[in-house]
Amino acid sequence: MADFKQNYFQKKNKDRGPRFNNRILSPEVQVISSDGENLGILNTNEAINKAKKEGLDLIEIAPNANPPVCKIMDMGKFKYDAQKKANLAKKKQKIISLKEIKMRPVTETHDYEFKVKNAKKFIAKGDKVKFTIRFKGRELQHSHLGNELMSKIKEDMKDIGKVELHPKFDGKQMIMVIQPL
Repeated sequence: MADFKQNYFQKKNKDRGPRFNNRILSPEVQVISSDGENLGILNTNEAINKAKKEGLDLIEIAPNANPPVCKIMDMGKFKYDAQKKANLAKKKQKIISLKEIKMRPVTETHDYEFKVKNAKKFIAKGDKVKFTIRFKGRELQHSHLGNELMSKIKEDMKDIGKVELHPKFDGKQMIMVIQPL
């Protein structure tokens, strides 16, 4: 029982990154030298010895190929370059967030204009805007007011954004999502 618990709760160390040197499982590998020259198919131990002579590591680049493709290079430099690429890709990605603007069917004109102005700012930044019109009590009987307000919003936003999710009822509220053009 103690043996089971130890195995069950043991932390599983997953190898992160490519296999290198003695961790390469294949008996033969396609080897690329440190200066990019193709050395052909070699025995794995022979390829590791070549890498050691140069003071570098044998890194598995394409493990699914037959035989796997390995390159002679420094493992530290390889990991550093991979991290740099990942950071650059992360920096370039645009995160689109969803901003929500809540209204009521009886929202006054000044409040309406203020909220639409804010929505235009959000869309100009590249965010999506979710308009929510909440109905209380007997306002539900006058859903046409919500439809009129949503069509007015669509009209005011048509120059800067397009409707992604058309107005629909969701319980006691009506929602619509507008995204940048």
